[in-house]
Order: sequence, then structure tokens, then C-alpha cells
Amino acid sequence: MKRVLVMGVSPGVGKSTFAKKLGRKLDIEVYHLDSLYWQPGWIERDSDNFRELQEHIVRKDSWIIDGNYSNSYDFRVKHADTIIYLELPLIVCLYRVIKRRIIYAGKTREDMAKGCPEKVDWPFLAFILTTYRKRQKEMKNRFEKLRNEEDCKIFMLMNKKDIDGYLQNL
Repeated sequence: MKRVLVMGVSPGVGKSTFAKKLGRKLDIEVYHLDSLYWQPGWIERDSDNFRELQEHIVRKDSWIIDGNYSNSYDFRVKHADTIIYLELPLIVCLYRVIKRRIIYAGKTREDMAKGCPEKVDWPFLAFILTTYRKRQKEMKNRFEKLRNEEDCKIFMLMNKKDIDGYLQNL
């Protein structure tokens, strides 16, 4: 396990936190896609530049990349030897997003691009609410297909016990 994708069903599922813990355990550098995609002031990076930044990372011998970003998933998965997928209930994800907003009010998280202070607005919450079930199905289908096609280990951690146990048993 040297090139790891950490993905999840929704914002707030714990991708970044899990990736940081995994990185410490394996002594592998962690890259957060949110910090690559967003520029100061919550300005989106253009897709070519975003992909170019990822190309520099996947050329390295080892890495952990956290985030979904479907528009560049196919590119990243070709370089990964392991995918770890996190899924927690929708209510837990929503709770964590709101909690994160309170804890980091006016501050930028370390896994986010500089100049992007934590925010939660209705469009973001609506995105979580309207995409959760669809993503749940899509991710499971994506990984089932991948298991048959690629030489990549896939771990689906479906609750907090699975997540904690995985890290403890490394």
C-alpha cells in the first residue's frame, strides 16, 4: 500500500481526517484535493491546471490522496494500488459538516486551500442532501466494476467501527 485514494460517500464522512491518520501510520505524504482545487476566496481552479497538479503527485512513489472529484477520478485510479471508501449515515455527515463550520468559523482548515475560510451555505447542504443516495449507489457500482478490471485493493469501510478497526489493525 503505497498509492492510496481515500474517497467517501459525502462531505463530512471523514476523508481528510482518515487520510491524515493513515498518512501518519504509513509515513506517507497526504494530499487533499480540496486544497488543490480551490484557490483563495473559494475560486475554482480550471480543470487542466487541477489535473496537472494531480499528475505531479501520482508520479511519486508513494502518496495518499483524499477527495472524490469525479472529473479526475479515472486518472487517479489508474495510478492507485489501494482505494479506501468511507460511508457513514447521511445524518452523521450533515452533523459533521455543521460541527466543522462551528469549530473553524472564520478560519481555514489545514486540509483546505489558504484563503478559503470554513463556510456552510444552503447550496452546499442541498448538494449533500440531494446527492448522498445517488453517490452511495454510484460508488458501490464503481468499485464492483473496478474489482473486476483493475489490480487495485478496495476497502469499503461502512461504519465508525470499520474505520477505527482498519486504522488500528494496520
